[in-house]
Amino acid sequence: MLYIIIPTYNEAENIAKLVKVIISQPLPPVKILIVDDNSPDGTGKIADDLAKQYPQTVKVLHRPGKLGIGSAYITGFKMALADGAEFIMEMDADFSHDPADIPRLVAEVKSGLDFVIGSRRVEGGQIIGWGPGRKLMSRGAMDFSRIILGLKTKDVTAGFRCFSRNFLLKLPLDKINSNGYSFQEELIFYAERMGANIKEVPVTFLDRRFGKSKLSMGEVIKFFYNILRLKWLDWQRKNERK
Repeated sequence: MLYIIIPTYNEAENIAKLVKVIISQPLPPVKILIVDDNSPDGTGKIADDLAKQYPQTVKVLHRPGKLGIGSAYITGFKMALADGAEFIMEMDADFSHDPADIPRLVAEVKSGLDFVIGSRRVEGGQIIGWGPGRKLMSRGAMDFSRIILGLKTKDVTAGFRCFSRNFLLKLPLDKINSNGYSFQEELIFYAERMGANIKEVPVTFLDRRFGKSKLSMGEVIKFFYNILRLKWLDWQRKNERK
């Protein structure tokens, strides 16, 4: 069974369309878990309606407020594992991740990988709809985290990923403290230190057409703070071994 975890906050214009497109894909038995952080635009109500329309496929977790994408995914991972999921995927609700790519990512994990990243930074991957400033900011953040933490993965901020059950069972989920967008880097940080078998496959990332980006200056500051925090933890770990 495939579990697809979709965190939402003000995605009323996207979530119903997205669920219907996902269901139309050639997939193994699938469950879609929508984790809604009390969206004021009514996303949670739409998600509940989808759960009634597709009772065997759609599940909804309502949270009391905007608690962060990191905790949304960790909660979703734990629910998926408890429900017996063999493959677990994370993706955005705004169509920046193409549902048509889901079968390809799942097939790669089925081949024996720990997890697969839908990557914008390998040959064949691309970003459509971002201006030069946004591209420069994204590239700078990625290069900073890769250099500081010594990461091999190229697209460390990508949020389109498919994991094997066995990998998530071994991943120290309770050690992951990043709750914003640096959650993605922290997961890769632990995965690479574990020697995980990771593959990046090229995808086209489309900037959202509806709704607003959730990336704020506060999230940017937290991103750099968490990268430096992980560097400090890594330095401590290496010194303890000496």
